[in-house]
Amino acid sequence: MIVDGKALAAAVLARTKERVAALGNFGEPTLAIITCAPTFATLKYLALKERKARAVGVAVVITELPSDSSTEELIAAVKKAAQSADGVVVQLPLPPHIDRETVLRAIPIAADPDGVWYGISDGAMVSPVVRAIEEIATAYNVTFRDRRVVVVGAGRLVGQPVAHFLALEGASVTVVTASTPDPVSHLRSAEIIVSGAGRPGVVTPSDVNLGVLIFDAGTSEDGGELVGDVDPAVGQVAGLFTPVPGGIGPLTVATLLENVVQLCGRKWRREV
Repeated sequence: MIVDGKALAAAVLARTKERVAALGNFGEPTLAIITCAPTFATLKYLALKERKARAVGVAVVITELPSDSSTEELIAAVKKAAQSADGVVVQLPLPPHIDRETVLRAIPIAADPDGVWYGISDGAMVSPVVRAIEEIATAYNVTFRDRRVVVVGAGRLVGQPVAHFLALEGASVTVVTASTPDPVSHLRSAEIIVSGAGRPGVVTPSDVNLGVLIFDAGTSEDGGELVGDVDPAVGQVAGLFTPVPGGIGPLTVATLLENVVQLCGRKWRREV
């Protein structure tokens, strides 16, 4: 079964647009995005965010810093953006000389729609990729409790929050990274695979069992095309498959914007 992420995202965007309208005269919710030396996949993702945000009434302000910017300069940009925006996102990846964790921790919890603080601090917004997976699971009647789940990658915005969420849901979770011995043995034992490695071809048809449920949250560029971690041929043997593009990606953008509107509402309630 191929997941129609665009249709699910459209439903999330529709209710988000209604919530923006319900804010009334409080003002237009604003999302600030800080990026530095954006990659091909990053630029595609930023364009999608901006387009969908405009459609629901969320303003987007993108600040692109030069590739030689310092950690301190990124932190300063984050703090400046947080003074006026309802939500602040630092678009990953960042250049290797940047202290990514220090920059991300500069985002206040009250302005964190990307769930940087999810699983770390009370009151944090749930990571958009986790919310996207929840939306798909609800729509396709997928349960995680007592299921063998393999998470591919331990990244800050996919692997870590997803593994945290699945553990809370009662799944038996194994995280596989590039340093894991014999990763294919873990993949073949999985009932559900969530991949966020950001490398094409990480999961192939020979790596999985018939009927496995695949949530592909990885994106990268291959030959000028946006591709996922999972070989599209896996969709022929999977019981559920999220394609790239058109699967988790659109839903992640939609749930991010919904988080921004929720943060705007929280801010409004604090100020009145």
